[in-house]
Amino acid sequence: MARTGRRPTMADVAAKAGVSVSTVSLAYSGAAPVTEETLAKVKAAAAALDYAGPSAQARALRSGRTGIVAVVVHERLVRTLRDPLQLRILDAIVEDLGAMGVGVLLLPSPDSGDSDSALLATAAMDAAVVLRVRDHDEPALEVLRRRGIPAVVMEAPDGALSGAHITIDDTAATEELVRRLVDAGHTRIATVTVPMTDHARTRLLEPADLPDPMWTAPRHRLDAFARVGIEPCAIVEAEASMVEEGMTAGRLLLEHPSKPTAVVCHSDLLAGGVIVAAREAGLEVPRDLSVTGFDGLDLPWLAPLTLTTQAQDGTAKGHAIASAVRALLDGDEPGEIPIALELREGTTVAPAP
Repeated sequence: MARTGRRPTMADVAAKAGVSVSTVSLAYSGAAPVTEETLAKVKAAAAALDYAGPSAQARALRSGRTGIVAVVVHERLVRTLRDPLQLRILDAIVEDLGAMGVGVLLLPSPDSGDSDSALLATAAMDAAVVLRVRDHDEPALEVLRRRGIPAVVMEAPDGALSGAHITIDDTAATEELVRRLVDAGHTRIATVTVPMTDHARTRLLEPADLPDPMWTAPRHRLDAFARVGIEPCAIVEAEASMVEEGMTAGRLLLEHPSKPTAVVCHSDLLAGGVIVAAREAGLEVPRDLSVTGFDGLDLPWLAPLTLTTQAQDGTAKGHAIASAVRALLDGDEPGEIPIALELREGTTVAPAP
């Protein structure tokens, strides 16, 4: 057939195959059975016309679905894609949603002042996944509430959004790490937190500097110290969960007048950075400084050390998120979905010097 510059339509395929337009539609949608003979005619006509199938817009109009799920990230992608845990979560989400015939759209979370003009407020989607939530005033959640978009949120405050909530028990897990250090005789225990705001910078904090309310992970993990009956001798907020920021945090702590003998880090990447800073200062981990992490990442460059950490399965987390998305699209509300953590003993904790 000579090309006319016009995209062939379903009507063109129907005419060439000698069937009705509704028959061609059924052949593509699978909504009702079509005989093998008729299906072969439709496929042959489509191939002859170079017809690629119904347009995405047409499918969306008929089904009321876009076939898109938005994944909202707070960090710049260059940081998100360097975090092995986030990569495992995203990989599982994309794999499972792809198997469902659903595409993924990565979107930045809006700042509080520009939520109305943010892409999240206008992009077509059937559901959303919010990978990090600080508090009930999270701008991304407000946009999704206004639009009536069902969402899966990860580690959000209680009641932040109805739908599905993927949780871990940060407080109990961190308490276990702190008690491990206290039992080893440590009394001067510092901590390095993940970012508490979207515009954090790596710096020492006083208790009065802590934002209130703030994102759940730092709050829960700091609450763990109170459960054990001690206070951190020093707190450093990291700009990002990255090795470089852990190194900066480690240098600040090693110069701190409290002289910590142990550091509880909110991520393995931060813990790895603290260990590098200790090595730079001529200290031996764990003889001079004990360090714990969080996440359970494989960090072979720390050899011969292996981190004492709370391990979480990022792949299982991603599968749980995708399963929750499926439930939301089916009209269900899965509610809270807990993900287990496991204390993994390494070689970075020793008795206090």
